Amino acid sequence: MRIVSICPSNTEILYYLGLEEHVVGLDDHSDWPAQWQHLPRVGPDLTINMDQVAALRPDLVVASLSVPGMEKNVEALKNRGIPHIVLNPSRIGDIAADIRLVGEATGTEKQAEQLATHFDEKVETIRQKTAALPAKPKLYWEWWPNPIYTPGQENWLTDVSEIAGGINVFADYPVANVKATREMVAERDPDHICVVWCGIELKRIKPAMITDRPEWQEMKAIRNHQVHLLEEGLYCRPSPRILDGLEKLVELIHT
Repeated sequence: MRIVSICPSNTEILYYLGLEEHVVGLDDHSDWPAQWQHLPRVGPDLTINMDQVAALRPDLVVASLSVPGMEKNVEALKNRGIPHIVLNPSRIGDIAADIRLVGEATGTEKQAEQLATHFDEKVETIRQKTAALPAKPKLYWEWWPNPIYTPGQENWLTDVSEIAGGINVFADYPVANVKATREMVAERDPDHICVVWCGIELKRIKPAMITDRPEWQEMKAIRNHQVHLLEEGLYCRPSPRILDGLEKLVELIHT
């Protein structure tokens, strides 16, 4: 079987299912696992080059709608008649379902069921661990700085916040992504700022890019030095790696 992944989270699911011998191409943003970095690339996940995808003669393309704008990739796959499945995760519970879907499409149902069950059990273990903690710190997540985008209620990072024993300060917005302003964030006065700029390497982000914002000088998170530059691959991708992000977040906001 020849498989092409056109989204980083899908690539990570394929890795966890042990399909390394079958993956023949990746999108440009798939940077994990390291041992797959030699594979042919088919373009950024929002502008996949379908000619390059077709040239790899895939038996299956694993597409996604996890980021707005990916719809055109799915349309292009349909128009060309390229075999594909589409993952569309929004909440953390969708990750286990997507693992099972990929398992069904790749003949790895047994591994997928084990991985999905482990994922759900691990989430529940962390949830029970944090449920007894007295404090529920308020978290502000920043996907993108200008304009500001932050997760709303229909996003797995709201679930991640809650499971870790915290509260996403924009969880009251009934959408996946909120276009916010600095003033809106300041009004909510979070205890922690979690920076996960999508597609931007950590070394390119400096703390002063957050802490020097004039509108935020009176916020608790700024005054208490609780600004966290986090690896976006552990939080922005709906794959099993989010468990690693969850464990790191629990330690970060409760110590």
